[in-house]
Amino acid sequence: MFEGINFTQKEFLWLLVLVPLLVVWYVFKHKKQTAQLSISSVQGFQKNTIWTVLKHCLFGFRMLAVVLVVLALARPQTVEVSSKTKTTRGIDIVMAIDVSASMLAKDLKPNRLEALKNVAGDFIKGRPNDRIGLVEYAGESYTKTPITSDKGIVLQSLKSIKYNTVITGGTAIGMGLATAVNRIKDSKAKSKIIILLTDGVNNAGFIDPQTASELAVEYGIKTYTIGLGTNGMALSPVAIRNGVFQYGKIQVEIDEKLLKEIAEVTGGKYFRATNNRKLKEIYKEIDALEKTEIEEFKFYNYEEKFRPLIWIALGLLVFEFLMRFTIFRSFI
Repeated sequence: MFEGINFTQKEFLWLLVLVPLLVVWYVFKHKKQTAQLSISSVQGFQKNTIWTVLKHCLFGFRMLAVVLVVLALARPQTVEVSSKTKTTRGIDIVMAIDVSASMLAKDLKPNRLEALKNVAGDFIKGRPNDRIGLVEYAGESYTKTPITSDKGIVLQSLKSIKYNTVITGGTAIGMGLATAVNRIKDSKAKSKIIILLTDGVNNAGFIDPQTASELAVEYGIKTYTIGLGTNGMALSPVAIRNGVFQYGKIQVEIDEKLLKEIAEVTGGKYFRATNNRKLKEIYKEIDALEKTEIEEFKFYNYEEKFRPLIWIALGLLVFEFLMRFTIFRSFI
């Protein structure tokens, strides 16, 4: 009955303690006022008639009226809260993802690429006020999703990322970074971010990573770099037989020096993710470092609920008064 109702004058609710006291007083008074007659037999006397039972209901009506008045004094009300947000400092983010065959290595579960997609998906869901785009790269690069505020499209595109033979093999870090820069360079956002992830070394592409870094600096784009892969050996694809990857232990090689340089030059930060937990922590840290400034306006619509209680209590008192001095007059 009172779901969603708040009492603004809760101190009046203490008056409800008087109700059981009044009930005790009524019972005690009734027994004291009831005349007693000693007779040898009660045969022929009706112990309780319906009228003697119903007359106590009058007191019940009065107590119910008291309860309703106390609740009304406590000022029950509902509140409807609506909010309007205004992004005062939007952030545009491009995620450049390595989709080379080595991303199928199983040092992260179920593999590097799927682990990344799961963590990146949570990251995207946690940035409702930012625009995000996706870039894929291996031996070459292309835009998977332009920068957009539609998170549904971005999440669907992220989900569809997988290793394929359409893109030339290899790891073109410079190409991936340059494509990401090209996607975000004309953005009007006050903050422009690239998250570049790779699990290897730059061994393909015709754009040098240092050149791509200089482009990022020129357009004021901060780049966070992530090296993905365990330390030492990892179970990685080594061959394809009948369309199925064959796996073997391969030494993990990540050009950490290059990734650190890219991050340092552009004002970002380098991270190393050696397992699923570490990868998740990295994205949480990036999320904390790049906060969107939001101004929120809340509107409160209060609706008072005490009036119906007053009317019901008044109705009960009037009904009790009429019954007491008409039908039950001779019984009280």
